[in-house]
Amino acid sequence: GFQKAEAEAEDAQDETLIKVSAGGFLSTGNARSLAFTSAGQVKVRRGENQYSADVAANFAEAAVSPLVDPEKTVENYQGRVRYDRFLSKHWALFVSESGRHDKFQGLDLRLNFDPGVAYYFIVEPKQHLQLEAGYDLQYDLRSDEAIADSALAGITVEKAEVRHAARFFAGYDNSLNDFVTFDTGLEYIQAFADTNNFRLNWVTGVTSAFTTSFSFATTFTLRYDNNPLPGIEKLDTITALSLVYTMN
Repeated sequence: GFQKAEAEAEDAQDETLIKVSAGGFLSTGNARSLAFTSAGQVKVRRGENQYSADVAANFAEAAVSPLVDPEKTVENYQGRVRYDRFLSKHWALFVSESGRHDKFQGLDLRLNFDPGVAYYFIVEPKQHLQLEAGYDLQYDLRSDEAIADSALAGITVEKAEVRHAARFFAGYDNSLNDFVTFDTGLEYIQAFADTNNFRLNWVTGVTSAFTTSFSFATTFTLRYDNNPLPGIEKLDTITALSLVYTMN
């Protein structure tokens, strides 16, 4: 009986989750604009091992007159892969690799390699609270346009830069009822060599299900870079409404 109960508990940890979301906006005529947001997530848990991958894209262009061509106003793409090894119900080791392209932050590519440790304060069927701490290795490849704009301002910017930093993350999710889920996550990255180089990334969202597989999601993303390239704002935010398909 005890052996069977243990086996059932281990099986209950196994999970396969696939989630795809998309949203958009289109306007034609005198004022033309196109915008879309999309994301995808895959998570597989087998015993003490968990594998996950995420992708996201945001794009927009607009023209204020029928006589001019549309210009890009938003363009960023990102992806991440991660492996977690659970040492117990509450402790896990992880390693993550992410990549991002953001035209308007002057980034052709930003790579982040993040190993660390996670502790789950709350592990319940309907809610989870976790804290993570670790190391961040960041590699930036700047765009030629951003380098040229910096040169016009009399500032020399290297094509590539490597930063070593500490990384901290707090995440919480709660299934408020059978139809509504709330989740949020805050990431803080602090460079070792220059304390002015720190970043904040915050994502929060509410998902409202209307069938077992389909739901609407409202998400808010905040990205703050305390020391961006010259001429680039420190704060970016994205608010999106998407249709989500989930397969368990």
